[in-house]
Amino acid sequence: MSLTESLGLWALHKCDPERAHGLSLAALRAGLVPLPGVITSPRLACTLAGMALPNPVGLAAGYDKNAVALGPLMRSGFGFLEVGAATPRPQPGNPQPRLFRLTEDRAAINRFGFNNEGACAISARLALRPKGPVPVGLNLGANKDSTDRSADFAEVLATCGPHIDFATVNVSSPNTEKLRDLQGRAALTALLSRVMEVRAGLERPVPVFLKIAPDLTEADLADVAEVALASGISGVITTNTTLSREGLKSAHKGEMGGLSGAPLFEKSTRVLARLSQLTDGKLPLIGVGGISDADQAWQKIRAGASVVQIYTAMVYQGLSLAARIVEGLEAIAAREGFATVSDATGTGRGDWL
Repeated sequence: MSLTESLGLWALHKCDPERAHGLSLAALRAGLVPLPGVITSPRLACTLAGMALPNPVGLAAGYDKNAVALGPLMRSGFGFLEVGAATPRPQPGNPQPRLFRLTEDRAAINRFGFNNEGACAISARLALRPKGPVPVGLNLGANKDSTDRSADFAEVLATCGPHIDFATVNVSSPNTEKLRDLQGRAALTALLSRVMEVRAGLERPVPVFLKIAPDLTEADLADVAEVALASGISGVITTNTTLSREGLKSAHKGEMGGLSGAPLFEKSTRVLARLSQLTDGKLPLIGVGGISDADQAWQKIRAGASVVQIYTAMVYQGLSLAARIVEGLEAIAAREGFATVSDATGTGRGDWL
């Protein structure tokens, strides 16, 4: 990390976390953040559900909720980006404060509640995004007061589908009441059927991923695997934030919301490995949760992930973390004798089961 980035992080950490989030996006848009550009090589390049990626490190949903900084983020070293979550209608989200840094735990708790400017505004920005080799996807959400949440997911895809490279059905946020109920077998089957029907009607059908929680029981996870395989979706993002507070030290550990960051790494990786086993390699898995360096990204890949995503660790290590992880993965793969990073997918799954 450069001295400039270190000073920037120090200044941001003097601010309220949500204000710091907004300031970091503003700095990106203003061109104040040095960017490495697209990072790729024969060892890093990979495919995900038919999409060509320059490298296997993506930005998880939640950072650029409203797709306001796509150009700079596409030049930040990531191999793919996920923006959102977007809901059909704009909504303010939950009352503030709703984002907390758990510095001692290298973690964060949020209870944003899908605050966003709505699918129409986000779609307009996606339509104007720069062209380039970095795919951009959208996390689909449902309005808090919706009486038909399945219809909300379908509506967002119908609105934004022409302007994205992939979509994620997010039924795993803990911050919208009863949203996680949609992970049950019957509800999930009906929801995915509805979304896939809309996808089939797009002029350019895009890959659809499902994002799941790390707090599922073994039986729940088996149901998710079965439904995912039967539904025709393109992959599963494993995992969202957790409701667990085990082992936390921070004074903020009692705050309501989803926990992300370092404490999530082991839990989410075990869920990833188990889902890899249940799906027997038939579905690409995106590993997310607690990654803070190249070694942990490598562990996710060896546990069964085709690609990975990061977010919370950047709060503590800066945006340049993406490039450091990408370059570190290339070095690890070369050291371990893999022609490509992708060749390592699932080779260490048994270590996590």
